[in-house]
Amino acid sequence: MKISTKVRYGARAMLELASHYGKGPIELKEIAKREDISIKYLEQVIIPLRTAGLVKAIRGSKGGYSLAKSPSEILLNDLVETLEGPLDLIECLRNPTACRKVPTCVTRDIWKDVQEAIQRVFHSITLEDMLNRKGEKENLIPPMYDI
Repeated sequence: MKISTKVRYGARAMLELASHYGKGPIELKEIAKREDISIKYLEQVIIPLRTAGLVKAIRGSKGGYSLAKSPSEILLNDLVETLEGPLDLIECLRNPTACRKVPTCVTRDIWKDVQEAIQRVFHSITLEDMLNRKGEKENLIPPMYDI
């Protein structure tokens, strides 16, 4: 079980956009440079985020991308579902008729608990929360000294 590169890069890009919220758009090439993500890959990630109404594009010489909503209104789950679809650890959680053992399956109950725990986390974290965590981490990094 892994979080896809698409979701990881999407989260990093959205965090960059969140850090610029209210300050105007930022170009994708700037996000790509700051986050060390291929611009071509980032272009593919931004399309579904824009389609879902999480990101908006601004055209023109001072154009770029910005969040379509406040960072406090965008959940990590919004990003994950937009880029990967709903979380389904196993088929029978979404479709109980997929397996005849559903009524007596102990492992299904465990996978259901795991899926619900992941969903609780994804639904409890906003981009604003992520920005706060980023700020806390940046405060832990010692300054670089020129020798």
